[in-house]
Amino acid sequence: MINYDAKTHRFHLQTKRSSYIFSLDHGYLLHLYWGKRINEYRGSRPLIYAPSSFAPYTDPKNRGFSLSNLPLEYPAYGNGDYRHPAYQAQLTNGSTVTDLRYVGHRIYTGKRKLSGLPATYVEQDQEAQSLDLFLHDPVSGLSAILTYCVFRDFDAIARSVRLENRGEQPLRLLHIASSSVDFRDDAFDSLTLYGAHNNERNIHRQKLAPGSQVIESARGASSPQHDPFFALMRTNADEYSGDVYGFSLVYSGNFAAKIEVDHYRTVRASIGLNPFDFSWKLVPGECFQTPEAILSYSANGLSGLSQVYHQLYRSRLARGSYRDRLRPILINNWEATYFKLNEKKLLAIAKEAQQAGIELFVLDDGWFGTRDNAKRSLGDWFVDRRKLPHGLTWLSDQIHEIGLQFGLWFEPEMVSPDSDLYRSHPDWCLHVPDRPRSLSRFQLVLDLSRADVRNYLNQTLTDIIEKANLNYVKWDMNRHMTEIGSALLPPDRQRETAHRYMLGLYQLLDTLTHRFPDVLFESCSSGGGRFDPGMLYYMPQTWASDNTDAVSRLKIQYGTSIIFPPISIGAHVSAVPNHQIGRVTTLKMRGDVAMSANFGFELDLTRLTDEEKAVVKQQVAFYKKIRPLIQFGAFYRITSPFEHEDAAWCFVSPDRVEAIGYYFTVLASPSPALKTFRFQGLDPQGFYEELATGNVFGGDELMNAGLNVPDEKGDFHSYVWRLRRFKKNGQ
Repeated sequence: MINYDAKTHRFHLQTKRSSYIFSLDHGYLLHLYWGKRINEYRGSRPLIYAPSSFAPYTDPKNRGFSLSNLPLEYPAYGNGDYRHPAYQAQLTNGSTVTDLRYVGHRIYTGKRKLSGLPATYVEQDQEAQSLDLFLHDPVSGLSAILTYCVFRDFDAIARSVRLENRGEQPLRLLHIASSSVDFRDDAFDSLTLYGAHNNERNIHRQKLAPGSQVIESARGASSPQHDPFFALMRTNADEYSGDVYGFSLVYSGNFAAKIEVDHYRTVRASIGLNPFDFSWKLVPGECFQTPEAILSYSANGLSGLSQVYHQLYRSRLARGSYRDRLRPILINNWEATYFKLNEKKLLAIAKEAQQAGIELFVLDDGWFGTRDNAKRSLGDWFVDRRKLPHGLTWLSDQIHEIGLQFGLWFEPEMVSPDSDLYRSHPDWCLHVPDRPRSLSRFQLVLDLSRADVRNYLNQTLTDIIEKANLNYVKWDMNRHMTEIGSALLPPDRQRETAHRYMLGLYQLLDTLTHRFPDVLFESCSSGGGRFDPGMLYYMPQTWASDNTDAVSRLKIQYGTSIIFPPISIGAHVSAVPNHQIGRVTTLKMRGDVAMSANFGFELDLTRLTDEEKAVVKQQVAFYKKIRPLIQFGAFYRITSPFEHEDAAWCFVSPDRVEAIGYYFTVLASPSPALKTFRFQGLDPQGFYEELATGNVFGGDELMNAGLNVPDEKGDFHSYVWRLRRFKKNGQ
């Protein structure tokens, strides 16, 4: 709920377990508190207005009121606050000083959609309450609406900003954050997710120090290098205890998150669009909407924070018919055939897949144009009749007759210079006049800020999806932006290109996903290079990494789970030696790791031995039994592969009737210590049967005393415990 006290000029935003409080003074929004829920805030810790050296002030009668040391909700530049601003705008006279002050507010039931941008949503107005704060600067004519949305069922607050030029002269926006929060101390560690291609979402935690820490991407995508997320953790916080504050941006392009510790040892934390190489011309009467930032607080450590993001993003960010449907087990032909595919081979793999109980066949790269390698034909979305002489519709019919669904790989946002599309429309790619066009993976980026490019892609993809009767689309994106310019934008708007690209992409995805609500769309960017909440809004799952090695995937999937639910994570069993790093792991371990998310295979089933085929069939059958638990249960991290040689996690059904636990050992060691697996999330008063043995234990016993992990010789083992609540005396 949201409450405004007119006497104290305080706003109190409450979720089930948290409070977020700020007040008004001199027209400025001053942050007071964010943390455990307070039933009624009476000002026990008021702000202290005291003059300090080098602190500028605008009122000679009140030298203690200085913006340089006050906790501000949406700070500006140039009025005495020397910390990084939440926004910055340039006037026609060249100055960049603005002064947005409160002029009113509105509290209402429900949550408004963001124009042209992905965002969380509600299905009924009663699920949320929102606050619009109206700010205005009469000198520049700049106005702002700061929106806060509090969810009834989630301990989260959605923040966004809408800027409008109500003056008579154009303005140029230079920097716009979606959220900024000032904390009144610095006793925090920061937690961020970093990585690279094939090594996504590693966890890094470090103590805050005086100065600034920046997490950002200027690549034209959220990127595998840094996720648009960070958490501030009290120094004593861990996985299951302590205060943790999360900041997650629902955006897929250039972002920046900044954590600044000033000389008073206070912290300013912000997240939003990256100001690097960005500006936006705002003519009179025009508005600019920022992406949405999702803020969440947990008193129960990092796990509590993850639970909030998992539940919110699974049920009120992801959309479409597959949001609440079980996801199919798939087989992808990429590592089986690469570009050397043909009808006979594909159908042979499909038949083996059907016999194993697999449900979806996905045809990956190489089916179109003259795509014999990565150097050509992107953009030529017509069937290569040399490889598929009967065409896609025929192949789809054959796959469906075998008993499988059919899916297809696309990389719509890119174009090969060696393609009919590029030869016909060389100006359709991002480029800058008189500059070379840098290649990455032998391709260029199409300019999705252009309506003609989007129209071409929409029509082309629509025709293929309809004619091939597709059940699934894998949407890939395999390079980042260079020479970021558009042939259709004027010179004074060129620095808008990257954001306009994202708006164009979102428009295209919105059109296609609404036209094909029963098609399962999966996002991919050389694996997890664009695994972000913005893409999850349109595509309810993402291929987590091109690295399918089971040991590498322990870290990748563990790190991804900090924000994203397992149902959103694509994970496949591949052949060994692993194609990315050459490691040989057991088929059982590969299966157990992949079954901890959306399960699938990426190998040549026709080359497996009879024994291996039997194992695959068993894995598929087992996953079908546990699939509702994996995809819709609560996920708990237990042993971190970033801190230990091993990894462990578990899943618990929403009603706490079923649970499954996984423990993974990587390298054997001499004279090993006894290892223990302790479940999380069970009913401590309940009793559970371990299905493999029939033994019955109390939930509290399983969570505290735990189970022994078997001691086996050799590397790469996985162990699974499956529980069901024990019904005693018919109860």
